[in-house]
Amino acid sequence: MTHILAIDQGTTSSRAIIFDGDMKIVAQAQEEFTQHFPKSGWVEHEPDDLWTTVAGTCRAALERAGLKGEDIAAIGITNQRETTVVWDKETGKPVHNAIVWQDRRTSEYCKELRDGGHEPMFTERTGLLCDPYFSGTKLRWILENVEGVKARAEAGELLFGTVDSYIIWKLTGGARHVTDATNAARTLLYDIKKGRWSTTICEMFGIPMGMLPEVLDCAADFGMARADLFGVEIPILGVAGDQQAATVGQACFEPGMLKSTYGTGCFALLNTGDAPVTSENRLLTTIAYQFDGKPTYALEGSIFIAGAVVQWLRDGLKIIREASETQPLADKADAGQDVILVPAFTGLGAPYWDADCRGAIYGLTRGTGPEEFAKAALESVGYQTRDLLEAMTADWSGSDGGENVLRVDGGMTASDWAMQFLSDIIGAQVDRPEVLETTALGAAWLAGMRAGIYPDQAGFAANWALERRFEPGMDEDTRSRKYGAWKKAVAATLSV
Repeated sequence: MTHILAIDQGTTSSRAIIFDGDMKIVAQAQEEFTQHFPKSGWVEHEPDDLWTTVAGTCRAALERAGLKGEDIAAIGITNQRETTVVWDKETGKPVHNAIVWQDRRTSEYCKELRDGGHEPMFTERTGLLCDPYFSGTKLRWILENVEGVKARAEAGELLFGTVDSYIIWKLTGGARHVTDATNAARTLLYDIKKGRWSTTICEMFGIPMGMLPEVLDCAADFGMARADLFGVEIPILGVAGDQQAATVGQACFEPGMLKSTYGTGCFALLNTGDAPVTSENRLLTTIAYQFDGKPTYALEGSIFIAGAVVQWLRDGLKIIREASETQPLADKADAGQDVILVPAFTGLGAPYWDADCRGAIYGLTRGTGPEEFAKAALESVGYQTRDLLEAMTADWSGSDGGENVLRVDGGMTASDWAMQFLSDIIGAQVDRPEVLETTALGAAWLAGMRAGIYPDQAGFAANWALERRFEPGMDEDTRSRKYGAWKKAVAATLSV
């Protein structure tokens, strides 16, 4: 029993990855599922799709590894955050499709909360903003808009959970209704300072407290996966939301350590230690991880469009066929052209939080072609990351004492060109680890550490392995000029 099964339930697919006793990947399986868009701005998943793809990929990964259930010491789970599920506590049948974190159907209600002067209270208690991104207003929408649901919830017949809670409930055959502190902290319902659900906010939203799961540490006893699934019962010992799991997987355990994950979007987390830091720059205050009942806090910034800008070059403009083509194109770009792409295709995230602005391109000439578009697309990710880092530095004075290194992961980090520009524009070292599957690794370490087969925090951090370090090579005048042009472009985009 020296292997760990990590479940990574994401927005477009579910994956299962098996790690050995040395935290090396042995086998993995992945399965995509259907995205549902019933109305403009609405995004849903069928909860059964989440569960069946999780169960199927777990079995497939075991088979590919040549292992059985008795070879697995524990299960770790990481998941898409904020996505909201409500189900019958007896039958497990969902009362509505899962409302996905990307869904914007509660925008008007969030505006009412802001206009009513309530946002400071939410930020003080939860560290979050009044935005449809988070789970609380999604749950309220289900209670208010699905026939019969509110009465059933008040009668104690229904349960609410983020995806981790739903998967654990299914894995344990309904024996456990639990979540971890990192997922709870993304609901807009959890007081991150007091470490409990907020009765004030639940009453405001009309949410019965009995629907809510028990909140545990990230490494805890979440229950036993059913024997009929794997041949034997397997303990579930680690859970964290995907961005927090990546923070753990990057071993960002010291205040001042910073990681940034580049997928469709980008999520940067700065460890601020045992004290929550309230942002003056519209960043989020959240829980990075929690052990022994003690939370470690973080500032988080979200970029909506990172890797998706390369997908736009491929699927929208059709100037590339594969993502890997952007690097050689960018290398050939005319250095004399300062083309700037502001990729606000779905608005701008932190620190702007403008959902209504849209993308724009500046500096076009008759000589602008695919090469300059590719360069501008990759540079836009570096510029947006610097926006986040500057906001974090302004919010947390302790950041001046950090190691001035950004640890990166996610698919886009495979581009050496993008990572070198990132290092150049932020003026700091960028470290790319050997294991890019840091989200799954974080979940696996949480479970394996709890099971006693993986090292403690210090040991895990010591084993973190660097694949490549990118050092800034851009002179300060060029860096300031280019970033200044970006800020002007953003200001012009926001004013439209």
